[in-house]
Amino acid sequence: MFVVRGLLGLLALIIIAWLCSENRRRLPVKTLLAGLSFQILLALLLLKLPGFRGFFLSLNQLFLALDRATAAGTGLVFGYLGGGPLPFVETTPGSAFILGFRSLPLVLVMSALSALLFYWRVLPLVVRLLSGLLRRVLPIGGAVAVGAAANIFVGMVEAPLLIRPYLKTLSRSELFMVMTCGMSTIAGTMLVLYAGFLQHVIPDALGHILIASLISAPAAIVIAQVMVPPDGPPTDGGLATLEPADSAMDAVTRGTSEGLKLWLNILAMLIVLVALVYLANELLGLLPAMDGRALTLQRLLGWLLAPVAWVIGIPWQEATTAGSLLGTKVILNELLAYLDMARLPAAALSERSRLILAYALCGFANFGSLGIMIGGMGTMVPERRSEIVNLGLKSIMAGTLATCMTGAVIGML
Repeated sequence: MFVVRGLLGLLALIIIAWLCSENRRRLPVKTLLAGLSFQILLALLLLKLPGFRGFFLSLNQLFLALDRATAAGTGLVFGYLGGGPLPFVETTPGSAFILGFRSLPLVLVMSALSALLFYWRVLPLVVRLLSGLLRRVLPIGGAVAVGAAANIFVGMVEAPLLIRPYLKTLSRSELFMVMTCGMSTIAGTMLVLYAGFLQHVIPDALGHILIASLISAPAAIVIAQVMVPPDGPPTDGGLATLEPADSAMDAVTRGTSEGLKLWLNILAMLIVLVALVYLANELLGLLPAMDGRALTLQRLLGWLLAPVAWVIGIPWQEATTAGSLLGTKVILNELLAYLDMARLPAAALSERSRLILAYALCGFANFGSLGIMIGGMGTMVPERRSEIVNLGLKSIMAGTLATCMTGAVIGML
């Protein structure tokens, strides 16, 4: 039953992508079949084989260690605001938890750790291995393969930097693939943060978030080629060298500095986006109530995207709630969507629906990310800025379809 439902969901998502294609007559059948098969096989291996599953389950211990390490730093700097001993009795459990001082500083630690792993050549080795695997399975060039593999670990601006010398020569289809991969995955700096939000509602959240980012890469390539079909031979290329750090401490310092910018940006975006949603809901509240409840942006998005939620395997009675989370992710960002899902009452979504949504929400496809992508990639290759802008909205849709494909695959299994 779940398998049939999942296959129908995948077919529906691919049809949506094909209807939005720039050339419907050039359906990349080989990429479509290879990409879908690879995504399903990879999901089966990572989720069902005892060895792989044991490895990903052990990642939960890694998350706990990182969380404790971060708490040691925030407790020292911010005192009880950052997790240090409380100078008072906490009358309501959880009331002393402050998001900006407890969870979000994980971004700083992960950014420094990622920079250190790049300096030690660990992450570049993993990127090369994954890009080689993608090239063997899918008919794509080396430059796109490196960009897709890198997006699993770094952000949508950092990944194109690793193939910056090739950005000028990429075809329109390849450029769109790079953009879609950025929209369909999340950076390693955010991976641990989101797992922290979900650890109380989804067992082994860190492993699931990492698997989501891994198996969304082939889905992104499939959707991107369906929407903007290839029009020439693939562009070959490899991993470009970034400005190297002078030492391990220099790498940690640079990573921390970059993490600080990201942390402050997240804080600012959360404040502004929540405020804008509140204002929108205040305006909608002036309209007549429906079913005895005031209209809100979340309710409207829930109704609009309920069919999409149902297509990827969510029961219809939960589809409006799930659609609201999908809408929050696209209009605002995935961080707010994960926070909203973590706050839902236990009866709002079944365990299976929460797991499907954890995968379907795992991507940067939103309007805020589009601005970051246009600014970053437009600076790297200014002569193609207008083309990047032209493909921008399409990349949000492609990224959303790709992560929804990943949710549908998980619903099958």
